[in-house]
Amino acid sequence: MVDRYRYWTREAIVADLDLIRHPFHVAIENWQHDFNIGTVVRNANAFLASAVHIVGKRRWNRRGAMVTDRYQHVMHHPDVVSFAAYGEQMDLDIIGIDLLPGSVPLETARLPSNAMLVFGQEGPGLSDAMQSICSDVYSIAQYGSTRSINAGVASGIAMHTWIRQHKFDS
Repeated sequence: MVDRYRYWTREAIVADLDLIRHPFHVAIENWQHDFNIGTVVRNANAFLASAVHIVGKRRWNRRGAMVTDRYQHVMHHPDVVSFAAYGEQMDLDIIGIDLLPGSVPLETARLPSNAMLVFGQEGPGLSDAMQSICSDVYSIAQYGSTRSINAGVASGIAMHTWIRQHKFDS
């Protein structure tokens, strides 16, 4: 917790953050109980995302969030269909982040200001159903011997990319 919020109530902190949140959202699929969700929530708080969406299982390991889930809006969607309906209702552009054939390098992308950045389950990545609702899929360049970076790290890179492109515009 930054010193500014020391001694504030949780409700007061959330209300203050709500005044300055960025318009992007993040989402992560949770079909196999992913331990990276806490890191995604913590990153979303650090970059001040509007909300985090968990698609699939409601339960997740909150330890990685380091209590930031108290100050970050976290929403649950039981399946991709309900998640897609929410995205459409809120006029969010669903953007997949995964190392898939045909994905465009994130380093060359211009993310929409109303982006919903979606990360797949650790290991299998974005489900086929989730891929089908993404308007674009971007990958993060990698050069080593590992197949992929974990979803928590990928979320931080993608959110930072959004911040670089939109926070400092004008």
